[in-house]
Amino acid sequence: MNRFDESAIISPYSRIETSVRGNVVEIHHGAVIDDFVKIKFAGGSGDIIIGEGSYINSGCVLYSGGGITIGKHVLIAANCTLAPVNHEYNDKTKLIKDQGFKKSCGGIVIEDDVWIGAGCVLLDGTHIERGCVIGAASFVKGYFSAYGVFGGNPPEKRGERS
Repeated sequence: MNRFDESAIISPYSRIETSVRGNVVEIHHGAVIDDFVKIKFAGGSGDIIIGEGSYINSGCVLYSGGGITIGKHVLIAANCTLAPVNHEYNDKTKLIKDQGFKKSCGGIVIEDDVWIGAGCVLLDGTHIERGCVIGAASFVKGYFSAYGVFGGNPPEKRGERS
């Protein structure tokens, strides 16, 4: 069962699914889910937790997979995809769609006070520490240190917040 704080602002134009496997979406105090955000249960048993005061902008898609934890006061710009899920594909005698999903690499963790620029793709096994900035259109997987400014493909450290 999904849990939404009554102070959260959830656009009627967003779509938040209810899991048939018992996964949960939690949206905390003051969080905003903008128009055309899609939260979908696929590829795992992880929960999606959106922290206090965080803002998920228009056109973002979040898949449950191995789970997504978004801290407090995180800004996720338009048209980002958070996909902590990996299709299995190794058996060439089977269609990919019939092979299911790989084991999770740990989901996606975004700590407090992070800004993720427009059009980013975050993959399974991503951990973004407190205060990071991820530049627009970055393809993100792995570990990103606190207060770093990262961008490009693959993302490289461009500086630090002062």
